[in-house]
Amino acid sequence: MITIYTDGASRGNPGLSLSGYIIFRNSTLIKKGIIENGIATNNFAEHNAIYNSLKWCSDNVENLKKYDIVLYSDSQLAINQLNGNYKIKDIKLKELCNKTMALLNKFKSLKFINVRRSDSNISEVDSMLNEHLDMIESKTD
Repeated sequence: MITIYTDGASRGNPGLSLSGYIIFRNSTLIKKGIIENGIATNNFAEHNAIYNSLKWCSDNVENLKKYDIVLYSDSQLAINQLNGNYKIKDIKLKELCNKTMALLNKFKSLKFINVRRSDSNISEVDSMLNEHLDMIESKTD
C-alpha cells in the first residue's frame, strides 16, 4: 500500500503559496516534497499538492500497478471535487483536477479521503510548509 498525506498553504489568499506531501510505501517513508507555487490561492495549493504527489508516484514507484493508494488531505473542498461530489468552477483548479484524474489509470486503485488537520501526518506536512514559508519570507526581509 502507498499512503499519501498532502497539504497546501497560502499566506494571503491569494498569497505566497506552497504545496507539500509525504509518501509512505508499506509504512516506510519514501518521499517528502514541497512545491513553490508563487502567488496562488489555498485551494490551488491543496490541489497542486495532490497532483504533484501522485505525479511523483507515477514517475518514481516501480511496479506501481501492484499498489493500492490512499491519499489523505485536510481539504474537504479538494477531496469532494476529486470524488465528484462538488463542481469545480475555477478554470485553474479544473485544469489541475483534470491533470490529476488523467493519472488515475496508472494506479491499481486510488482513494481520496478527507481527514482533520489534527491528523499527525497532515500536521507534519503543514509544519514543513510553514517552516519553508518562514524561510522564504526571512530572505525577503
